[in-house]
Amino acid sequence: MKSKNSRLQTLRMLISSQELCCQDDVLKALAKEGYFVTQATLSRDMKQLKVAKATNLGGKYFYVLPNETMYKRVASPKSAAEMLLTSGFLSIHFSGNMGVIKTRPGYASSLAYNIDNGGLTSIIGTIAGDDTIFIVVKDGETYKNVIDELRNVIPDIK
Repeated sequence: MKSKNSRLQTLRMLISSQELCCQDDVLKALAKEGYFVTQATLSRDMKQLKVAKATNLGGKYFYVLPNETMYKRVASPKSAAEMLLTSGFLSIHFSGNMGVIKTRPGYASSLAYNIDNGGLTSIIGTIAGDDTIFIVVKDGETYKNVIDELRNVIPDIK
């Protein structure tokens, strides 16, 4: 039996990477990933994640996570299991006490969550979109120290 945290992480990845229009679509996507849950469980999970509905340019409704401001979707998304094998990290750039981390579409939210909850002392906080994370660096911290700490959360950071 897979854990609830694993299921929630998979649900985040699915919602971030696909245009899922109804709970039945979400249940089917979860089942493809090996999570067989009831509609009631899915409803509770979605409430916990504060999932909302948004519209695409064609006016079609689909589920989004609360911090997704850019609703970018990949043309042929990987399975959530494949997505969980990589951090999705692409690059990091600094200016003053601010940093911008670029990720693949759908990865920023979960990566920012890991940064915020990773016990990193050099980062005050994050704001995440679909493929971008804004970080605020504590005064006096070097960029090298920030990157060294981020390696605990993002193993493929250079």
